Amino acid sequence: MSILDKAIAAVTPPVSDEKRSEAHAKARAAADPGDWLSQVLDHHEAIDQAFADTKAATTAGARREAQKRLGVLLTGHSMAEEAVIYPSLAQSGKQGHANTAYTEQAAAKQQMAALEVMDPMSEDYLDKLGHLEGAVKTHVFQEESDWFIDMKEQAPADAQAHATARYREESERYFESGPSVGGVAGESRSFASESPSA
Repeated sequence: MSILDKAIAAVTPPVSDEKRSEAHAKARAAADPGDWLSQVLDHHEAIDQAFADTKAATTAGARREAQKRLGVLLTGHSMAEEAVIYPSLAQSGKQGHANTAYTEQAAAKQQMAALEVMDPMSEDYLDKLGHLEGAVKTHVFQEESDWFIDMKEQAPADAQAHATARYREESERYFESGPSVGGVAGESRSFASESPSA
């Protein structure tokens, strides 16, 4: 783990699994089926699973494939939040929370880029992956325990409907079937096989 990673980890200590689980259950109880919060929570669950899959991979190829899936999930989810949820958070008087969220997600993208050039079976890779996972879990805890609950409780119905439609729209840029199908994130789009339009 780099000196920077160690410094960041010291400033943002991990949240216990019990507290994370309680916050997630509270957020799930506040969500309505298919609404923006439900979509966000589906992504959070899929991201948790993608971290577990990446760590559990036993070959370099399998780990890279799992890492790609994690990257698509993190990027698609963060872009949807950054385009829809964080502006709504700022507009509701929570500019500080929105700024923090943007900064944390930019840092996560940098960490994902660093993983791409590391030996996926090395201890350094696993250290960085663990640090990223801890940072993402802390970020998710902030959203689920406080920020998004307030937004869900305080935003008017028309703003909720707008956020639901826009979050789905932004998610579909990365996931063919939207943010979730039966609680599992949709398959990532494959652009490698698509030919560019002339």
